[in-house]
Amino acid sequence: MKNRIIQGFIEETRLNGIKFTMDDLAKRLGISKRTLYENFSSKLEILETIIDMTFSGHEEEARLIREDKSLTLAEKIQQVILIIPKHNEFYDLRILEQLKRYYPEQWQRVDRELNRWEDLEDLLREGMEAGIVKEQNMDLLMKMILSAINITLDQKFFNDQTISMQEGVEAMSDVLLYGLIKEK
Repeated sequence: MKNRIIQGFIEETRLNGIKFTMDDLAKRLGISKRTLYENFSSKLEILETIIDMTFSGHEEEARLIREDKSLTLAEKIQQVILIIPKHNEFYDLRILEQLKRYYPEQWQRVDRELNRWEDLEDLLREGMEAGIVKEQNMDLLMKMILSAINITLDQKFFNDQTISMQEGVEAMSDVLLYGLIKEK
């Protein structure tokens, strides 16, 4: 039931933004408010559960990639970059703006998480030490990568294009890792 409520919360947010009531959510799910409150004490608890699930899931995926001995360091870097945008099921620019306005504490956490990826930074440092990543200012490099990847928060852009979000992320990852200029 909890997963169904979380999915209903995400759907309600997608359609109507984050400013809805528990009554609205109960109606969407076709359940009583009592059933809703038996599973979650508040709308805030559901929101915080989604935030927890999102970022703990990313951390687990990144850990598995880092520990995978069958992957080269370059493949690990690319795969970690590719997991970053998986937050897009719930988060987009509109939702982040509403979080900032109505749930500032939760927005600060999400903003902090979206702008720091220690696993990626560690892999890039390892790549620099191994000589497969050019020496760069790490703060600038991370800002560039995260800014590029956070383009996925602009759902409208991808809805208006002939490229899927996954294709876009893969193309961005390729450009970030291998550049724009073809080798001769």
